[in-house]
Amino acid sequence: MTASTLDDDHVPHPQAATETTQTSQHADLLTLIITTSPTPSAPSTELLSQILASFRAHCPELSMCRVILVLDTYDHISSTARLKKGHVTAEGARNYAEYKANAKRLILEEYALGGGGQDLVVDYAAAEFGSVAYAQQTNAVPLSITKTADGRILFIEPAQRLGFGLAVRSALRLTETPYVWIQQHDWAMIKDIPLGPLLTVMQQHARPQSDASELDDDAADTKVPIKYVCFPSIRMVQYARSDHVMQFPALRALTNLHKQNFTVWPEDGSCSTRIPLTPLFFWHDKPHVAETAHYLAQVFSSRVAVPRGAFIEDTVGHRARTEMKEGQWRKWASWLYYPDEGKQLCMRHLKGRTWRGTEGELCQKMEYIRLNQEGEQERARE
Repeated sequence: MTASTLDDDHVPHPQAATETTQTSQHADLLTLIITTSPTPSAPSTELLSQILASFRAHCPELSMCRVILVLDTYDHISSTARLKKGHVTAEGARNYAEYKANAKRLILEEYALGGGGQDLVVDYAAAEFGSVAYAQQTNAVPLSITKTADGRILFIEPAQRLGFGLAVRSALRLTETPYVWIQQHDWAMIKDIPLGPLLTVMQQHARPQSDASELDDDAADTKVPIKYVCFPSIRMVQYARSDHVMQFPALRALTNLHKQNFTVWPEDGSCSTRIPLTPLFFWHDKPHVAETAHYLAQVFSSRVAVPRGAFIEDTVGHRARTEMKEGQWRKWASWLYYPDEGKQLCMRHLKGRTWRGTEGELCQKMEYIRLNQEGEQERARE
C-alpha cells in the first residue's frame, strides 16, 4: 500500500507509537534466558511454543528483547528415563537431538529481526565447577555457543549435562543487559505482568550492594534495594500471610515494614502504574527477573556455589533463607510480585518432566479410560 492510499484508519495513533517505543526501550534493558532439557514431549516444541505464546499475550516486552536459549543435555542413556537425574532412553536421546534443532529454529523465527534466515557465528567456552584440589581435575564442561550476527540470539549447548544452576550461570556470563528474565521451559504466564514499570522500580531502587549491607533489615528506608523479583504460582498464594513468614517474628516484621505498592509515573504524564511487592525470603528457580550483576555476585560467588546438575533453589536458595532469618535479607534483596494481595497467580507449571504434548496427553487419557472400562467389565463378570 502506498502512502497516498492511507486513510485515518491506517495512521498510527501517537499514543500507540509512544507505547511501542517505550516497550522497545524496556526490552533493551533485559535479556530473556530460557533453559530447556530432555522432555517426554520431544521432538515437539509445543511446550516452548506455549511459553512464547504466553509472552505475546501477557508480557510483549519478552517478545522483543535479546534471548539466550540454553539447550542442556543428558548424562546417561539408560533403559528407563530419569530426567531429573540426567538419564534418558535411546529413543529419548534421538528425540532430543531433533528437538534441539526444532527449538533453535523456533527461537530464530520468533526473535530474529527480519525473520530466521540470519547467518550464525559459532564460539566456544567452558563452564567450570567444583573444587580443583587435585591438579589433574579441571572440572569444566565445554560449551558450544552459536549466535546471530547481531548478537541478539544465542544458543548454548554443553558437551555434558550442566543442570539448571550452571545453565543459568553460563547464560549470565554472556548477558550484556543490566537485567535478566530467567525462564524454565515449562512455566507459562497466565496474567499480565507490567515488565516496563517493574524494571523502572528496580532501577530506582538499585542501591549498590555495599550500601545495602550497611543498613539493618528493619531500617525504614524508602530506597530499600530491589534486586530480584519472583512471580507467583499456586504454592505462593498469599505468601505474606503464610507460615513461611508468619512463624518467624523477624520475617513478619520485615514484611510489615516493606510490603507496599510502588508507584511509577510515565514521562508523558499519563496514568501511573502500581507495582505491588512483598519481601520474599527465598531464592526460587521459577520465573523471575533480576539484576544481572547481583545474580553473578550473590548466587555464583565461586565455582563451588552450585554443583553440576543442581538447582539454585536446592542449594543457594536454602543458604539465602538461613541468612535472611539471621538479618541479612537486604543482602539478597529478593521480592515477590504481589497483585491482589497475593491472591492472583501469574504463572502455571506445565510439568515438563512428565508432559507428553497435547496428543500424548490425550492418548494417555484414553488409555486410562480403556483400562478403567476393562476393570469395570471384569468386576461385573465376577
